[in-house]
Amino acid sequence: MTLHVAFLGLGVMGYPMAGWLSKAGHRVSVYNRTAEKAERWAAEHGGRKAASVAEAVEDADFVFTCVGDDPDVREVVLGPDGALTAMRKGAVLVDHTTASATLAREIAAAGAERGIGCLDAPVSGGQSGAEQGKLTVMVGGDRDTFERAEPVIRAYAHNVRLIGPPGSGQLAKMVNQIAIAGVVQGLAEALNFAKRAGLDVAAVVDVISKGAAQSWQMDNRWQTMIEGRFDFGFAVEWMRKDLRICLEEARRNGAELPVAALVDQFYADIVNMGGKRWDTSSLIARLNRAK
Repeated sequence: MTLHVAFLGLGVMGYPMAGWLSKAGHRVSVYNRTAEKAERWAAEHGGRKAASVAEAVEDADFVFTCVGDDPDVREVVLGPDGALTAMRKGAVLVDHTTASATLAREIAAAGAERGIGCLDAPVSGGQSGAEQGKLTVMVGGDRDTFERAEPVIRAYAHNVRLIGPPGSGQLAKMVNQIAIAGVVQGLAEALNFAKRAGLDVAAVVDVISKGAAQSWQMDNRWQTMIEGRFDFGFAVEWMRKDLRICLEEARRNGAELPVAALVDQFYADIVNMGGKRWDTSSLIARLNRAK
């Protein structure tokens, strides 16, 4: 069934995600603060470039957002010219931004007052997952709204799961980022150790990747980490934003995150090395510095 969908935010994730919605046969309106990017997307995918959020979401069945951080979401969704003000009753808003659970609950409540279903639905899989249409989506919201949105979301996702009520998707994404931070640091230390010990790193990785040490990060990043190539994937500055959200939530719920806090400090070192746009696997760069 062809739907009218709007996509707000055409960054490295949103641009291909909106493209998959168009390929699925939906009528797509896009809005981006940098108008040139929206023009390029419309020319490439045949959708419509909107001059404002309100124009993009008018009469849309579903509105998808993928922006930067809480303030960006608040402006695009809850602001005086935001999506909820212009969306029609009965429509659904799906926020794919990695943001705070507190804001997700606020948006859900504001949407309910207007008769609009709202889902917090952060994604995992990085730029490559978005480009391949194989993202994992963790969703918070009510089941009825989720069941309406899930078939549409699957245009760019191979794994979509309702975790719980509003905010649960964001909390699940925090769990994801906490786990990744520890794995990447462990892999960085292991590879650096192997190199300094004079081992054949490729041979070691080939052996241990068949056992308990195996991870997605090892399978997909060990070679580029050894080669010092960090020009792809999820940027350090965005990982620091995500870890900040994790640490703020942990202060609220009493969870202890000593490793995540330490890795965040290590990423601060990477930023000071000029690597804020490097891939998160660049943690090895600070270990490779001459001692």
